[in-house]
Amino acid sequence: MRSDKNARVRAIKAVVISDIHMGTYGCKANELLNYLKSISPELLVLNGDIIDIWQFSKSFFPKSHLKLIRQILKMLDRGTKVFYIPGNHDEALRRFVGLRFGDFAIENKVVLNLDGKKTWIFHGDVFDVVMHHSKWLAKLGAKGYGILTIINRFVNGLLNIFGQRKISLSRDIKNAVKGTKSLTTRFERTVADLAIKKGYDYAICGHIHWPENKTITNHAGSVVYLNSGDWVENLSALEYYNNEWHLKFYDESTAAPLEDEPAIREDFVYPSEKKLFRAMFRDVVSS
Repeated sequence: MRSDKNARVRAIKAVVISDIHMGTYGCKANELLNYLKSISPELLVLNGDIIDIWQFSKSFFPKSHLKLIRQILKMLDRGTKVFYIPGNHDEALRRFVGLRFGDFAIENKVVLNLDGKKTWIFHGDVFDVVMHHSKWLAKLGAKGYGILTIINRFVNGLLNIFGQRKISLSRDIKNAVKGTKSLTTRFERTVADLAIKKGYDYAICGHIHWPENKTITNHAGSVVYLNSGDWVENLSALEYYNNEWHLKFYDESTAAPLEDEPAIREDFVYPSEKKLFRAMFRDVVSS
C-alpha cells in the first residue's frame, strides 16, 4: 500500500462512493472534496449517479463541482486506479462501458478479490422496478427530490439563525416509508439472494441513498450487503482496510470548517455561450 508524505492522509486499499449528483443544488461537493483529500486509496470506485445528467443544466455547475473532478484526476495521476460505474442518472455513459484510459475504466460492474474474498459492486438500478417500468415516474421523483433539497437548505438556514439543529426532510420521508431500519427491504433481499447464489462474500450497491452494512442470510448461505449511501444527505462512503469493508461517514469536526453556501451564487453559473465562444476563439487563433 502506498505511503503519503502528508501524515493526515489515510492510506486505504479501496473506497466506494456513489450518488454524488454533481450538477445539482443538493450535491455536497465541498465535503466530498475534503474527504477525498484526506485519503490515499489504491482503488476508487465511482458507483453511479456521479454526474446528474437527468437534472443537468448548462447554466449551473459550481466551481466546487469542477474542483471535485480535478481532485479525482489528481488521484489518478498519483496512482489511484479509478472505476466509473454509470448509474441511472448518468446512464448516457453506459455507451462507453469497456473504455479504458490508463488507470481509468468505465464498467457496468466491478468484482474485486480482496484478501481471498469476493466483492461484487454495481449501482443497483438494475433491480429497481420503477426505473424500468415507469421511468417517467422515477424522473418526476428525481425532480421532486431536487426541489426538496432546495427547500431543506432554506429551512436549515432559518434553523441555523435560531440556533437549532439541521434536519433532513427527504431522509425523514424515507424513514417513514421504510420503517424500522432493521428490516430488510425487497431491494436488499434481491441483491443478497443473487450475491449468495453467485458465491460472493460482499455485495455493494448505491442508488437508494441508504448507507448500510449488514449480513443477510437465506437457506443457501449469507452475504454482507453494503450500500455506500450518497453525498447529498448522508455524506457516506465505503472503505476497505484491515481485511474488511467499513461504512464511513463524513466527520465535519475533523475537516476544515465549511461555510453554508447560498443556493445561487455568481460563480455557480457558467459564462454565457457568447463568452465561452470568444474564449474558445482566442484560444484557437492565439499563437
